[in-house]
Order: sequence, then structure tokens, then C-alpha cells
Amino acid sequence: MGAVPDEEAKSPAGSDTEIESLAEFDAAATHATLAGFRVQSVDLTTRTPVLLRTDTAGAVFLGCAMEPDAAAKVRADGALVFPPVPHLPFDPYRGTLYSPAELFEGLAAGYERTPDALSYAWFQRTKADGDIFSSMLRSIHDDAISDALDELLVGARVVGVMGGHAMGRGTAEYEGAAVLGRTLARAGFTVATGGGPGAMEAANLGAYAAPFDDAMLGSALEILAEEPSFRPSVSAWARAAFEVRTKWPRGGTSVGIPTWFYGHEPPNAFAGSIAKYFANATREDGLLARSNAGVVFLPGAAGTVQEIFDNATPNYYESRGGPTPMVLVDRAHWTERLPTWPLLEALAEDRPMAGRIALVDSVSEAPGALARMSR
Repeated sequence: MGAVPDEEAKSPAGSDTEIESLAEFDAAATHATLAGFRVQSVDLTTRTPVLLRTDTAGAVFLGCAMEPDAAAKVRADGALVFPPVPHLPFDPYRGTLYSPAELFEGLAAGYERTPDALSYAWFQRTKADGDIFSSMLRSIHDDAISDALDELLVGARVVGVMGGHAMGRGTAEYEGAAVLGRTLARAGFTVATGGGPGAMEAANLGAYAAPFDDAMLGSALEILAEEPSFRPSVSAWARAAFEVRTKWPRGGTSVGIPTWFYGHEPPNAFAGSIAKYFANATREDGLLARSNAGVVFLPGAAGTVQEIFDNATPNYYESRGGPTPMVLVDRAHWTERLPTWPLLEALAEDRPMAGRIALVDSVSEAPGALARMSR
């Protein structure tokens, strides 16, 4: 069954120098020097004695809480110290991706009280006033998220599943997307989506359901159908998802990559790891670039059309090491309602990408199309 690698996994570039937990800090500090290390968003207020006796010259501390005497000492050593920023609803220096529980903390009091909603509200305020400090914090946050996402996906075979947020729970289309996510996860792929509602949630739900028997998904779909949309109430919509997670804990994992740029779309609670960005362009490119085993495009509107051609461009130019499979689902949708397929086919003519694009009638055909194009 497909699974995201352990969240403590490191990329080769950062494996020897990045410290993102107290356990990693304690292990590194046994060598009596932290020179050259990058300590990222670790609360070090209980490690004052260690910091006072350890060489920290050349170290960088990003958002690490420290007692004043410890902070003064490491600065005197020549370390760079970027202190925590107070009164933010998010941590710009975080070393790991978000979990659903973290973003939806406080949901019982209403979605508007959660870190996810508060971060969107902060974004709305600060992007309007043009404050350079806030802009810098957003950039630091998004870079930290990209770093954590790369570390998480080392060695993973990632299939992206794209589709519209309007796909309602309780529909045949939603069930089909969920079955797709389950099929891909059981085949050993890591499912990655835009992390929002609709088709994205369905695919993440399917991956979550992968370890259970087939009946579990049907039961979960019935629970979710009671709250078919995040409109008018995100709170009720999200609570239904957490009801499923509570009834069937320890489900399969997948990745959601949403954005606060589209803050009216909440993240879904079925992606085990959530890479949420402020900059939508960074999010879009990052999602598609990391889908190294192909992308399935379910019916959608403007956003999904944009993603098709965002992915077609590097495939056309072979700029990511060669074309990766692209599967468009629903012939009528992509040839009549939004005739994207004819243009994609024209672009691919006489190029290697021609063998890496497919149009299928139903979502059940997508895994087979991916497999054929991956040979």
C-alpha cells in the first residue's frame, strides 16, 4: 500500500545539518558543538544549560524560543538568531507540514476560531496594507513548507489528482474520485491533491480508506453525504470529516497542498500531511513538479484547466527529465464543455509527450492508463 515516507525523513542536502525536534537537538549537542547546524522552530527554553556549554559559532536558530541568557550567549558565539514572531496564527519557521488536527484546532468553537481561518484572516489584512515585514514572513513560511514537503516525499512515487472544489459529497463523481485515491494508494503511490474540498477531498479520502476493507469507504461516504458541501458551513462540513477519522483512526496517508490565496476553500481533513502556502503560484508549481509518477485530471473548471497546461508546459519542453503521464477523465467534459483535450493533443503531436497523455471516459480507467504510459 502506498504511503508517505516518515515525516522525520530528511533530504540528502539537509540530513546532516537540520534540527527540527528536541530529540534531534539532543543528539547533535552530544558532540559539544552545533557549528553549522540550522535549528528550526524548536522550543529550547528547557535546554539552557546545554546551550551555555555548547559551541554554537556559525549555527542558525530559526524561530527557536530560548531563555534570555541562552539567547545572549549564542549570539555572542556568532550564531544567527531569528527569534519567534509573537501574535501570529502560524509559525513562519516551522520544520514540518501541517496535520489536519493542527489546522482545525478549536473547531468545536467554530471554524472561524481555527488556526486555518485565523491565518487566512491575517493574510487578508496584511496583503492589503503592503507591509514588507508581513510579506517577508509569508515568504519564509512558504519556503519552510517547501523544504518540509521535499523532505517528506524523498523516494515517494507521487501521483497528483486534480479536480474541481465544487464536486459534492454524496455524488457518483465524488465516490469515483475516492475509489481512484484508494486504488492508487493500494498500488503503492502517494496521492497528492490540491488539498481542498470536492475532488481533492475525495481522492485524499480514498487514500485514507486504503488500509481498511472496501466496506469502510461506503460507510464513510454515507456519513459525509450528510454535509455535502463546505457551504454554507465549513464547521459542519469539517466535523463530518473528523467523525469519519474518529470512527476509523489510523487511516492511510496522503498529501494535500492547498493555499490561503483561495481562503474561501478550506483544507480537507483526509490528507495526513498538509503543505499549505500563502503564494498560490508556488503551491501550483510545487504540486505538479512533485507528481513524478503522473497526474490525473478529473472534471473541473478554470483552476483545473490552468493545472493541465501548467503541467503540459514542462512535458512539452521535457524540462523535468522527460514527460510524465497525464490522464484526463471524462471525454465529454474535456472535448465539449471545456475542449482542453484537442489543444493538448495538438501540442503533443510529434513530441515524446504524445505517448504520455491519455483521455479516458471514466475514472475507473485512469489507473490502467497511468500504468500503460509508465511502462
